[in-house]
Amino acid sequence: MSDRPQTVRVAAIGDLHCTRTSKGRIEPLLSRMAERADVLCLCGDLTDYGLREEAIVLVAELAGVGKKPMLCVLGNHDYESGQVDQVIEILCEAGAVVLCGESHETNGVGFAGTKGFGGGFGRHALEPWGEAPLKAFVQEALDEALKLEKALSRLRTEQRVALLHYAPIVQTVEGEPEEIFPFLGSSRLEEPINRFPVAAVFHGHAHQGNLEGRTSGDVPVYNVSVPAIQRRRPGEDAFRVVELTVQG
Repeated sequence: MSDRPQTVRVAAIGDLHCTRTSKGRIEPLLSRMAERADVLCLCGDLTDYGLREEAIVLVAELAGVGKKPMLCVLGNHDYESGQVDQVIEILCEAGAVVLCGESHETNGVGFAGTKGFGGGFGRHALEPWGEAPLKAFVQEALDEALKLEKALSRLRTEQRVALLHYAPIVQTVEGEPEEIFPFLGSSRLEEPINRFPVAAVFHGHAHQGNLEGRTSGDVPVYNVSVPAIQRRRPGEDAFRVVELTVQG
């Protein structure tokens, strides 16, 4: 094997919101994404209501990507109908790797992924105090951050990528109404990203948010929500490609 550095192109997209009637609408975009990348990442809200039927349509739309490695995390919409296990099974049978707190290595790059959760950012983040439902909400954010930390810690690759649905920093949700910031992400997700050498973070969920930001540790974060990219960069393909250098 050569020791020469090689470039791996990672493409990410989020918030496809595939419905029963999406046949033929998503495949052209995904095919162009596959043409420009070596690894494909889907960052949650893959379906609109988390239905088995929607997942079947999505898998048919993914046929155009060929045998490119494909990694997914789920979003809140994928949980809506209580059929998440069926959605995951359908995606896995189609060859996708679904990360729910796990890690995966491909093409010399390590990927750690989980859905994430809300809770807010910085000094405005919710604290686990008061009523039991509020404590449970904050605990979910803590649990998701711990999943991400464990997944990152398992990777031994020089280049690491974090996949999320919810945002880990406030910059990429700015543009959304401030009142809903606590439901768009959590800075608790930022802590493990800063602790490990992460090359890039991809997330979705913030349909009206900014497309780029950086953690306090200077890790680049990309909002790859299709509606956000279409709003901010009209006329461009609604996905993001990042090039990483790995040892061949």
